[in-house]
Amino acid sequence: MSPGWTYSKAGVNIDQKSSAIRSLVGELSFRREGLGQMVRMPGLFASLIDFGDRYLTLATDGVGTKLLVAEELGKWDTVGIDCIAMNVNDTICVNAEPTSFVDYIAINVPDENVTKAIGAGLEKGAEMSNMEIVGGEIAVLPEMVNGVDLSGTCLGYVEKNKAITGQACEDGDLIVGLRSSGIHSNGLTLARKVFQANGISMKDRVPGLKGTVGEELLTPTEIYVKQVLGITSKHMVHGLVDITGGGLRNILRMKAGLRYVIDDPIEPAPLFRKIQELGEVDDREIYQTLNMGMGFSVIAPRSDAEAIVKENGNAKIVGRVEKGEGVLLQDGDILYDHY
Repeated sequence: MSPGWTYSKAGVNIDQKSSAIRSLVGELSFRREGLGQMVRMPGLFASLIDFGDRYLTLATDGVGTKLLVAEELGKWDTVGIDCIAMNVNDTICVNAEPTSFVDYIAINVPDENVTKAIGAGLEKGAEMSNMEIVGGEIAVLPEMVNGVDLSGTCLGYVEKNKAITGQACEDGDLIVGLRSSGIHSNGLTLARKVFQANGISMKDRVPGLKGTVGEELLTPTEIYVKQVLGITSKHMVHGLVDITGGGLRNILRMKAGLRYVIDDPIEPAPLFRKIQELGEVDDREIYQTLNMGMGFSVIAPRSDAEAIVKENGNAKIVGRVEKGEGVLLQDGDILYDHY
């Protein structure tokens, strides 16, 4: 294998994706007036919709190529949890409580065993999020889909005076990291390609990992709903960040004109180091592709941050906020200066 795997080399160019998003959004000019209009604020993980004394929120996401791992192992009962998690973890980034969910399954050939297993995961994720699945769609698309695709949309709400947008972040705040359960549901294309290039299948065991490669990759995405909403109900919080696609670059969604320094990161689980080692992936690339052990972060004043860590066993102070620009990893080794 040639050295230096990147997400782009694996087939996913995040800069091209960003350009495609901009081209699409550039065509969306109609604006609703009155009740139900969107709040014009860039960078939010979930859209805010003005609804009287509250904001409604909408977030949508899918499971991605983690589904190919499920297919190879014939194990579909956890990807529903991932689908829920990827949506609700974005929803809580504005301090909204998720309430309702609709799922969408595109499949080439209907298989009741597969859909039953997916449904079991969706049910588990909904229960963990205290959220009801109120509808959905299964589309049979044999000419368009080769296998299964799973996505969904989450509705939530937050009282206007309790919304958290990241604009309150300030010099002197601390960054608290919450440990991830594993790779979550991002960067699976890079992970799969690295293992494949080294002749390792999803059913193989690799030294340092507890289960097979596929079992490790299928570990369900952590759902942070109850924990994070519990934190915000007790402590002053200035920013909430889902470390999802884009890795540490997601922190750039917080207030501009500040530098977010990650100088004591959470130690990544062995799976991350194995991917980095086998793929010869440099730090800058790996930290903008995978969560590297930190699935969510909370930005808060020092006293609140220290209390949050004391009260939450999976929490650690990983960095600080200071004057400047961008995101630094380990005192200047890496700089992300645009989202």
